[in-house]
Amino acid sequence: LEILVTVLNVNDNSPVFKQTNLTDIVPEDTKVNATIVARADLSASDADLDTIFYELTTIVSGTDGYFAIKGVNNPEIYLQKALNYEKFNSTTLVLYARDRPVGSTDTINTATTTINIFIEQADTKPPWFLPCTFIDTGKSICISSPYTGRVNISEIPTEPLILEPGPIYAIDPDYTLNEKIMYSIVGGDTDEVFSVNADTGNLTMKKAATSSASYLLQVMATQVNNIQKYSIVSVEIKVINKSHYPPYFESKIYNGTVRVLLPPRSFVFKAGNPSAPLMITAADEDFPDV
Repeated sequence: LEILVTVLNVNDNSPVFKQTNLTDIVPEDTKVNATIVARADLSASDADLDTIFYELTTIVSGTDGYFAIKGVNNPEIYLQKALNYEKFNSTTLVLYARDRPVGSTDTINTATTTINIFIEQADTKPPWFLPCTFIDTGKSICISSPYTGRVNISEIPTEPLILEPGPIYAIDPDYTLNEKIMYSIVGGDTDEVFSVNADTGNLTMKKAATSSASYLLQVMATQVNNIQKYSIVSVEIKVINKSHYPPYFESKIYNGTVRVLLPPRSFVFKAGNPSAPLMITAADEDFPDV
């Protein structure tokens, strides 16, 4: 008697990844749709020779939506939207491999592998002049205010000019790179009165101002390693006459009268003249016509 026996393949093996934990470093300026982890590094095998179905999840809050797989049967991971180092610099993904589709009524065997992604900051931003104010929640754009200062006409100070809201100073906002910044005057100094220190940003005078007209300088901060990364800020220098005399009050004593129970912000009147408000006045010999 000849007996033919057919052995049926039972789904008794789980998919197997080559590695159960991977680490990848991704530059911040990686192009959207670029491959992050190749298919060959993520494909799982199955001793039952079943078709493998993949699913990618993100387990770090706030970092979902950036990475995806090419398809349910293609585990290649690609970048789905542009990265921003200020928003996050690392995340963790979990890739599932199943030998049946999700929702199948058959027994499903599953394997997982963890992918640790670290974002490497790239040189994406021009210098920022400080202080500056962020205009976006991602803190990727910071707008600086103009600098202002004063000089006396016909005088050359020996020290760097004092400016508001502070000295000229710029940084590389790609702070892990912290590229060196150099400074230069690129406009507004037609008479070549001013000079800026290329390394420190200190503003000094090469010669005296001979006109009372203000100067509106344009100072540029440039990355030494890349001159295409630059920012420009305005610096207004007002030219004033030197003050030789202190101001003084025109009277040593002022007398006034008020009535009881007056509401706040009521006028105080001159003593002896209840119809004339009391006025405190000062004068300055430097400004005799004012």
